[in-house]
Amino acid sequence: MARVERSGSTDELIEKLVAVNRVAKVVKGGRQFGFTALTVVGDGKGRVGFGYGKAREVPVAIQKAMQAARKNLANVALRNATLHYALHGRHGTSRVYMQPAADGTGLIAGGGMRAVFECAGVRNVLAKSYGSRNPINVVRATMNALTGIQSPDDIAAKRGKRIEDILSP
Repeated sequence: MARVERSGSTDELIEKLVAVNRVAKVVKGGRQFGFTALTVVGDGKGRVGFGYGKAREVPVAIQKAMQAARKNLANVALRNATLHYALHGRHGTSRVYMQPAADGTGLIAGGGMRAVFECAGVRNVLAKSYGSRNPINVVRATMNALTGIQSPDDIAAKRGKRIEDILSP
């Protein structure tokens, strides 16, 4: 379900539809159905965002979610298509754990986490989600963890040291 879209600003974005949910509201004339869509958008090079949209029809909900995801793009610090170090993230009762993996390992993650990693450009990672499997909360927990990554460059600049001083044991 991934689409590569060419927008007017000549950047290619990978779009993933994570979940569509149908809700019913009972009214006098019967049931009124509404739909929600959860999407993830990224450029495959470290920028990723998620969006949530609600509407009476599925295509409109997906379109709203894609627009919200584009507004919500965040940068993720990556190292050679994997993470810098192991991370924990949580949102609500959803908890996620992810750790870097060697080249050739691939994406070992499920559900919403996999979509976030694919859109962010992570190619090798080991990940596990615990607690609630609600896709919205899993995606939010994953994004909370990924946006909190600090690269050695950032830490060295903050401390006023060289990268070699930070990385040496």
